[in-house]
Amino acid sequence: MRRYEDTYLHKGLRKQLITYLRDIRGIRDNRVLEAMNQVPRHYFLDSAFDRIAYDDRAFPIGEGQTISQPYTVAYQSQLLEVKPTDSILEIGTGSIYQASVLAAMGADVFTIERQRKLFDAQNDFPLRERFPNIHFFYGDGYKGLPDYAPFDKIIITAAAPYIPEKLMAQLKVGGKMVLPVQDEEEFQTMMRITKNDDGTWEEETFEHFSFVPMLEGSSDQGQSPR
Repeated sequence: MRRYEDTYLHKGLRKQLITYLRDIRGIRDNRVLEAMNQVPRHYFLDSAFDRIAYDDRAFPIGEGQTISQPYTVAYQSQLLEVKPTDSILEIGTGSIYQASVLAAMGADVFTIERQRKLFDAQNDFPLRERFPNIHFFYGDGYKGLPDYAPFDKIIITAAAPYIPEKLMAQLKVGGKMVLPVQDEEEFQTMMRITKNDDGTWEEETFEHFSFVPMLEGSSDQGQSPR
């Protein structure tokens, strides 16, 4: 079994990453930066990536999925404008890194994974005791979690072909959804959607990113909470 250690070297590399995100990439939300400084990214990767875990790039985690590059995590988290009391629905648990950053900011995170192997791997999540405010679900992200709605915020960590209306229905009035929406090119446009009280919404567009596609269904078409 892997031993999880957060050494002085890891902490130093993490501080360098935070400085890079702030001074070079322009992340200005100090709460996001502090949360990312608290979360040891190397815990979410195979030990073979230990020395490069704090590079600003994505890494494979299996099942055709990746752990997003730190800039992408910081960017989406900043756009969400997270408050400590927020309930946040995350579509695409993946490595659990993004969910952990949101949990470190004090949010109550409900996260859905459609790949059974990645969901089952969450049993070994090393920060489970530190972040009891992360709630794991297996199922179809397009359907969301209507039994736990409405949510203050929703974040989608895969390339959506459109804004999912079932998820918009689970967002509180005044709530925000942050997601990458597929455009005509190979990249996606990051969007922030704010829901109006009449059910319509306002759209803001931001930078271009590259995500794996958001797929319908689950790997065995089931859903169960943990």
